[in-house]
Amino acid sequence: MVMAAEPGAAALHEAAMALAASAQPQVAAALFVSAACTVALAALLAVLRLRPPWWCACPVCEAYLTASWAGEFDNLCDWYAHLLRASPAQTVHVHVLRNVLTANPATVDHMLRARFDNYPKGAPFSAILADFLGRGIFNVDGDAWLFQRKLAAAELASPALRAFAVRVVASELRSRLIPLLHSASSREGKGKVLDLQDVFRRFAFDCICKISFGLDPGCLELSMPVSSFENAFDMASKLSARRATVPMQIIWRVKRFFNLGDERKLRDAVRLVDRLAEEVIRQRRKLGGAASGSDLLSRFMGSINDDKYLRDIVVSFMLAGRDTVASALTAFFLLLSDHPEVAAAIRDEVTRVGVGGGGAGDDRLTASTFNKLKDMHYVHAALYESMRLFPPVQFDSKFAAGDDKLPDGTAVAKGTRVTYHAYAMGRMESVWGPDCAEFRPERWLRDGRFVPESPYRYPVFQGGARVCVGKELALMEMKAVIVAVVRSFDVEAIGRSSRRPKFAPGLTATFAGGVPVRVRRRARVSGDDGPPI
Repeated sequence: MVMAAEPGAAALHEAAMALAASAQPQVAAALFVSAACTVALAALLAVLRLRPPWWCACPVCEAYLTASWAGEFDNLCDWYAHLLRASPAQTVHVHVLRNVLTANPATVDHMLRARFDNYPKGAPFSAILADFLGRGIFNVDGDAWLFQRKLAAAELASPALRAFAVRVVASELRSRLIPLLHSASSREGKGKVLDLQDVFRRFAFDCICKISFGLDPGCLELSMPVSSFENAFDMASKLSARRATVPMQIIWRVKRFFNLGDERKLRDAVRLVDRLAEEVIRQRRKLGGAASGSDLLSRFMGSINDDKYLRDIVVSFMLAGRDTVASALTAFFLLLSDHPEVAAAIRDEVTRVGVGGGGAGDDRLTASTFNKLKDMHYVHAALYESMRLFPPVQFDSKFAAGDDKLPDGTAVAKGTRVTYHAYAMGRMESVWGPDCAEFRPERWLRDGRFVPESPYRYPVFQGGARVCVGKELALMEMKAVIVAVVRSFDVEAIGRSSRRPKFAPGLTATFAGGVPVRVRRRARVSGDDGPPI
């Protein structure tokens, strides 16, 4: 349910309800689908008998196809990390997927910088995500990608938008997140159980809608159920990601053509995403003309008249601003629950740097407070260390435009999918040393100051020409949340551990079943008469 602060709520609710009511199956359609299933199955069996030349019965491919890896590993990404650690070249080939996986920094440099032109997203990748992301920045190459990137980079770098984003995050912390945690907490740690992943997804969704669209969905009210839009968005993300795991694209393409199974669910979810994204655009127009607002969408509307194109941009912003931020924050606090000494070090830095607050309604200190975040080197290091172990986007794929040879000697044929695996890279002794599995923020500090690593050893924000344009905005938002929460609360995960997580499928890393926590209020800092931020 995405709405303008007051007038858009009814319109968006009615749009969601109308779509749900329209999805009534008809008898004729059911008969057609039944016949289509028979035809599709026959077609698939015929294709499978052809056994394409890239078909393989090697141990890796057999384990993938039979899912026998699940007997030892909780997650596919952990199995891939195991394979990559065992490979002398830190590269493996899953032939049945035509997918070369790598955790080799030299190869990542090769893909993202040295041979960038040979490793676009590619038509096969764009086809997988086309129904959900359309022509959004994460799913295009060439001029369409360059246009969106230049416009987004220019706007995100503008002092006006950065100041607007700071005000939004400060307001969400003061008026929603901190009061919510306070109301659920107790001094003894016996307060209400919260799903921290759900809380951060709602918080991030509110922030990105305000910053990007100038609209307030008001999701961070736990009395409200998760909206039909959010459910549809999550379903579209999960099912789109599942397409990439199918050995042959013809399988999901046939199911899509006949509107069967997961593809039917995906189509229904995308229809709801479309309707609500279109409503966002209409509400933005009602609130003011193109380029009249401080938000990103207003700026894009000044350059684009195609509403379908704007829809794709809206969905891409939502994916980047909600899912990645929420994933990173959830993993951070899960790690912090297992490492209270890191929380103590963060509090020491907060006290030393002097991040405080004014009165409850005082936003005059916002700018100076957020500027101080730049001086918090330990917080920055802890966040980077958390994303090393739990990158919000665990892997990213490109498709070779031409034949190539990777720096490790692997031959890559034109059309091959090549994937760098950020999750595996964070667990490679060859990259991070024998303590690579440990959560140790100090590895990022030199004489107390944060020192970044090469983006090709740490491709969490990608690197080269495709480096994340929203990186600084996301870091500001996440660091502000960390400081505000850690300063005032202890967060204890219940029945979950960072040492053996279980992930749900999707385009971004999501913890299966959520992350239930209890929150304990800390004693008020002496002399502090205001909220944390």
